[in-house]
Amino acid sequence: MTAASAVGRPYARAEEVEQLVRRFDDGTLPQAEWTHRAHLTVALWYASHHSPERALDLVRRGILRLNAAHGVPTTPTRGYHETITRFYMHLVGRYVEQADSAESWAERANWLVGQYGDRELPLRYYSEVRLKSAEARMGWVEPDLMALP
Repeated sequence: MTAASAVGRPYARAEEVEQLVRRFDDGTLPQAEWTHRAHLTVALWYASHHSPERALDLVRRGILRLNAAHGVPTTPTRGYHETITRFYMHLVGRYVEQADSAESWAERANWLVGQYGDRELPLRYYSEVRLKSAEARMGWVEPDLMALP
């Protein structure tokens, strides 16, 4: 899969999802392929296989590991963002609770990306100032515009 195809093309097969997760796990996923789509797909995988707390921990550690492999430091303005990670893990977890497990991984991931693929989605719940704060990047902050579903 090329970086260009990783950006917007729907998943055609479950194996694509499994390959993405393997490369995320072992830190070999190229930075160009670590897109919002990839974040959501990895979140779906972990939320489907683990408790919410464990899934969050595994995703968090995986993002930090992948960022380190790509030379992306976590600073007050760059790198890993705890509030955004927890925000999406919450939404993905709710989806997993309600999803039809008979659907293929590709179908589930495509639906999820279609539903939550808008990178501006957190700004419906958070003011930009709050979401971009160092406090939100380093730890969880509650939404200030609208409560999470």
